[in-house]
Amino acid sequence: METSSFFLPRMIHWNVSPIAFDLGFIAPRWYGVLFATAFFLSYVVMRKIYEREKRTQVDLDALTITVIVSTIVGARLGHVFFYEPSIMLNDPLETFAVWHGGLASHGGALGIITGLWIYHKRRPSFSFIWLLDRLAIVAALSGMCIRIGNLFNSEIIGHETTVPWAFVFERVDMLPRHPTQIYEALVCLALFVLLWRMYNAGVAMRAPGRLIGTFLVLLFTARFFIEFLKERQVEFENALPIDMGQILSIPFVVVGVWLLLRDRTK
Repeated sequence: METSSFFLPRMIHWNVSPIAFDLGFIAPRWYGVLFATAFFLSYVVMRKIYEREKRTQVDLDALTITVIVSTIVGARLGHVFFYEPSIMLNDPLETFAVWHGGLASHGGALGIITGLWIYHKRRPSFSFIWLLDRLAIVAALSGMCIRIGNLFNSEIIGHETTVPWAFVFERVDMLPRHPTQIYEALVCLALFVLLWRMYNAGVAMRAPGRLIGTFLVLLFTARFFIEFLKERQVEFENALPIDMGQILSIPFVVVGVWLLLRDRTK
């Protein structure tokens, strides 16, 4: 790594192995480790919320299973439907091969929403908005972990750049690029802090829908603009005026704005 006279990196050479550790019989990848970390941290935060609001451990365990399954299934199906639909025609079973990589955050978001709706239907005492407001907090935290996992995989990289903090992803090429994974991870971290403070201030109780509305607007607006710094993920996106990540972000922002305006008209 080269440094300038102001002790700021001129570029960071990134050649970290995607394998976290190798025990011979098992070699977990950093992405999987960070995905698991996201679920663990989410469980810790949701346990605090459930205890504070006098909800049972049984309900929390059911929510945890629902979120894990719906996130993974939604993220995988989202990737296949939005980015590689040919998989469904060429090898339908590959659609469910999550261990081969290929997960889409927008699909994961849709999966979580679907899972929470099912959870709500089975437990009517949990309103849908109540669930969305609280899951928004841990979704931001999980997003940070997952983007760090993308960094370890040297994927979802940015365009070539001359910014002082540029990364050279040596497993891809030797060009200095925007570390867009870090940009999104920092956005998610800041959003988690904001939403957690809003929750502790009682916003979720006073104004149902404001946390999830804030989450959708801020996260997907940031995602829309960061996409301008990213390389296109699949070939067909080159023919589009904006990429698939931006197209999929727009409905989430619209719904978020609607939730915030709805909240303020009550």
